[in-house]
Amino acid sequence: MGATKDVPELTLEGARAAVDAALARAGELGVEVVVAATDRAGRLVAFARMDDAFVLSIDVAQKKAKTVCMASGAPTAELWKVFGGDPELLHGLSPKLDDLMPVGGGVPIMVDGELAGAVGVSGATAAQDADIAAAGAAAVSP
Repeated sequence: MGATKDVPELTLEGARAAVDAALARAGELGVEVVVAATDRAGRLVAFARMDDAFVLSIDVAQKKAKTVCMASGAPTAELWKVFGGDPELLHGLSPKLDDLMPVGGGVPIMVDGELAGAVGVSGATAAQDADIAAAGAAAVSP
């Protein structure tokens, strides 16, 4: 094993494809959302806010994508099962982790078993957000 490793990284082209696929899925569901695609470190690469999506959802979508990256690729819906079942844990961590958003709608983009980036969606129900984010990630994940 060497001193470094090559890892996949979401490109602008990939991020745009993820955002476009997520927007298409939101259209199919008839909901207005915000979509954020980040690189593996949780840094924003591409972003879109549908015309009637809540402005508050801008920050939430980005935080969902970043949370996936902070959790080494765990979908935010899975994290909710951990944190949501223990409100004291969530309350205790939230001041320390300003970017933590363990609510459905953040999905990893995996390439060859490695985290390449994430898609975060906000504006519909948590289940719809997760569905839309998964559609975005599927557009990029092989």
